[in-house]
Amino acid sequence: MQSICTAITMVRDDAFFLKTWVRYYGGLLGRENCTVVNHGRSPEVAQLARGCNVIAIPGDPHPNFDMKRWRLLNGLVTGLRSYYDHVIVGDVDELVVLDPQEGGLLDWLAGQPLRRVLTPLGLEVIHRPEVEPDPLGVAVLGPRRHVRPAPHYSKPCVISLGTKIARGGHFTHASRLFAPDPLYLFHLKFCDAALYAQTMDRRNAMTQDVGAPLQDAAIGRHWFAEARGSDRAVFAGFADLKLQDGFDLGRVRKRMRRSWKPRGDTGFWQFDRPDYDVQYELPERFFGLF
Repeated sequence: MQSICTAITMVRDDAFFLKTWVRYYGGLLGRENCTVVNHGRSPEVAQLARGCNVIAIPGDPHPNFDMKRWRLLNGLVTGLRSYYDHVIVGDVDELVVLDPQEGGLLDWLAGQPLRRVLTPLGLEVIHRPEVEPDPLGVAVLGPRRHVRPAPHYSKPCVISLGTKIARGGHFTHASRLFAPDPLYLFHLKFCDAALYAQTMDRRNAMTQDVGAPLQDAAIGRHWFAEARGSDRAVFAGFADLKLQDGFDLGRVRKRMRRSWKPRGDTGFWQFDRPDYDVQYELPERFFGLF
């Protein structure tokens, strides 16, 4: 039984993303080394996560949803670090991926120094309906092959150091930045236009149940209907991103390292998170990873 790495997430209703998360991390780490917090005690989540460690908790709507969630995840990460060298923590639509030309993620992590927080480079998988008309099957990468740099999702999420993680998982108290060149975090929110609409409908309904206005709630702004905008415009806009030659994101990592600094007096550390108006086509070696 391996004790190199474990993965943990929290989920409510997102069946497609949970299937993908369990298939990916369960295949890499073993389902027995994956923990799923079942927010709302959904029977479907319990079924999809069968073989993982499932923690069922109440799912009552709450305006401080994100604060409560990351308080729980921080505690679980701290505990799991006593049993594993590395803990991967994040949302159910986020997957930490090693460039396949470097080998497998588990073996690669086994060779990494401990007492660090690793920050993968964030990549948003984007659906280009005009050139990728087919619906998703089991795999995401392959049917979807376009990505854009997403510094907001360059999260310090591979933990082998005692540290505090900020709400949303975007910052930690670790004062040194380790952003290995072959390590990526793929964010799947925009991987399919139809799936996006279904997911946002559910999240808009949840924030409506909470009843608190956007400015008073500790919930991601994008969960609120008034911040949603036009789904069609979102996906049409991806065609306007400049397609880059090759797959070299060294300049993005260089900017992360150059802008590394304390986040005010909060104790957290951060890098700049600019918007990039570019996209890349993934090399075929990534196809079928999830």
